[in-house]
Amino acid sequence: MSINWSLNKEADNDWVSISDLMSVLMIIFLFIAVSYMHNIQQSQQRIKKVAVAYQELQTNLYEDLMNEFQDDLSQWQASIEKDTLSIRFAEPEVLFSVNSSNISKKFYKILDDFFPRYIRIISSEEYRNNIEEIRIEGHTSTEWNHDSDEVDAYFNNMRLSQDRTRTVLQYCLGLISDAENQIWARKYITANGLSSSHIIKNSDGVEDKEKSRRVEFRTKTNAEKKVVEIIENMENI
Repeated sequence: MSINWSLNKEADNDWVSISDLMSVLMIIFLFIAVSYMHNIQQSQQRIKKVAVAYQELQTNLYEDLMNEFQDDLSQWQASIEKDTLSIRFAEPEVLFSVNSSNISKKFYKILDDFFPRYIRIISSEEYRNNIEEIRIEGHTSTEWNHDSDEVDAYFNNMRLSQDRTRTVLQYCLGLISDAENQIWARKYITANGLSSSHIIKNSDGVEDKEKSRRVEFRTKTNAEKKVVEIIENMENI
């Protein structure tokens, strides 16, 4: 009888030990879950802060560009797109010779006036550390000549748009006299010939060939890069 009582007592002790172990494990798992949720919430807050800061940066930069250039846009036949921070020069006769990468005299004068003021704003202390890329984009319509099919026209326009943006880039870099800003600009400014891949359409959905032929200076901030870094850190938790 005493033997059975002893065995039952040992079994109870074993059960108590297992129960204690399970309780400890549950507490550990709870702490891990709470910690994980806390990290997730922190990451979400960081993403929210980046998004808010990005929106403020976009707004401030757009307003600075508008304040600087609003009196010049009509004579340049240009516009500023708020959502993309693009300054669009959309009059083909003003920009280049026909089917050529040679900059017109009028566009030379526009660049002489525009680019030093533009790069002064973009490279200022307020913005320079938030810049991912400054894109000089060349765009064309879908047409080339009557003898070219759609594919030939695309590649001919690709070559032309790339030649034009390189010409504009080379000239604009030559307008930067400060050595430090020259180095900074070469790091961030790129030439991008895009052919007819981003045509502009009328309200009825038909390509506007005149408006599609354009040059744009587009500023990309590094907000997207920062969000990606936060998400990658979340995945490593």
